[in-house]
Amino acid sequence: MKFEVGDTVLLLHSNEEARVVEIINEKMVMVDVKGVKFPAYIDQIDFPYFKRFSEKKVVAPKKQKQFVDDIRKEKPSAGQRVVDGVWLVVFPKFETDEFGDEVVEDLKFHLVNRTETTYNFTYRLNYLGTSEFELKNTIHPFESFYLHDEPFANMNDNPSFEFIFSLQKPDKRKADHYESILKPKAKQIFSRIEQLREKNEASFSFKLFDSYPDRPVEEKMDLGKLATKGYKIYDAKRSREHLESPRSVIDLHVEKLTDNWKHLSNYEILSLQIKEFEKYYDLALAHMQPSLIVIHGVGTGKLREEIHELLKYRKEVKSYVNQFHPSFGYGATEILFQY
Repeated sequence: MKFEVGDTVLLLHSNEEARVVEIINEKMVMVDVKGVKFPAYIDQIDFPYFKRFSEKKVVAPKKQKQFVDDIRKEKPSAGQRVVDGVWLVVFPKFETDEFGDEVVEDLKFHLVNRTETTYNFTYRLNYLGTSEFELKNTIHPFESFYLHDEPFANMNDNPSFEFIFSLQKPDKRKADHYESILKPKAKQIFSRIEQLREKNEASFSFKLFDSYPDRPVEEKMDLGKLATKGYKIYDAKRSREHLESPRSVIDLHVEKLTDNWKHLSNYEILSLQIKEFEKYYDLALAHMQPSLIVIHGVGTGKLREEIHELLKYRKEVKSYVNQFHPSFGYGATEILFQY
């Protein structure tokens, strides 16, 4: 092995210096750049001695007198950690084809946490609405977490990168979970790779969020004031006696909701489906159901995204997951409630 743990090396794509912190195998090592760790191929790094030797030394000019008002504020040191959110970072793997041209064969995906908080996360990669890869784990502050490699050619199949984050240490002031979905187009990824080559950098990235969101504040209604104004106040404990029966499973396929759906626009169909979802969601809460399964189908994923967006900040939702079910495949989301 050319390198050892503790060696200072140069990243050839970005011209940055790094430190070897782990030997992964004969072709790859783990390096650390300013607190961020990620794997690097042996052929993409080298010792920095030639770079240091070949750099021209600049003779420092004579110091001039400075007044207090002219002194600039001290910049953060190079080793100081910058807090700027959670990112999906992509490392293209370049190879030389039979014509001698550099081409991208694979993409390496990393989740990078540049905050001071530890998160639990669920990650899912979907192609054309079908889940291909799923992972659940924890990422610590200023840590890079390797997710997987993916062939570059697969980016033509409309990939969807879905993350659900939650705090490892729950905080009553913060949201129970936060969902982030990326749907980059193949043209967009190709453009980012071209920019990366021009700038001689090793990776490009997509921001998932700046900071974990606060719990939404809900306004409480003063029933006493309403009663003094003449409004009738009913006992909510007895309201269930007059409600429609709930369902543990609701099917939102439009042909299940109405016979006259063929003349409806996509917007009208989606509105009808959301209205039906809201109805049985409210009934599930009113009857204190422990769970509710919503069949939304696979399709383009628009209905599923709309439902997930509605569930994000609702305090009565303990969790929700869209995973393979023997009866529904990937076309249903199970919601668990807390009271």
